[in-house]
Amino acid sequence: MNAEAQSLDPAQGAFRALADPTRRDILLQLAERDLTIGQVVDRYDMTRRAVKKHLIILEEGGLISVHTKGRERINQLEPFGLKAANDWFERFEQFWTARLSTLKVLVEDAEANIKPQRPRAKRTRGKKSS
Repeated sequence: MNAEAQSLDPAQGAFRALADPTRRDILLQLAERDLTIGQVVDRYDMTRRAVKKHLIILEEGGLISVHTKGRERINQLEPFGLKAANDWFERFEQFWTARLSTLKVLVEDAEANIKPQRPRAKRTRGKKSS
């Protein structure tokens, strides 16, 4: 997707970044603390170049920012970057709320209509008692 189309749908970059489990894991780590690329590389069995590519996609998606501190580039979670994806998911909240409310009513009605069964008297075989 080109930059113009992505600007029309801000969630697109976030979803692209979130599509990969490694990038989601990197986000979880950055939620705990800011990390340099070297610190991220140390946590994975992949090359620095591969980690850098993941970080670029996260940055392009607006999920992280990178700032320079001395000679280091610090990767930092941008919590508002997740807002576009969250806003998209919230569109479905009303859909699920309505369906779950309907299901709740159906279950409650079914439970109310179930009549408790009385235990049956045991029959004994053989002679009748007089």
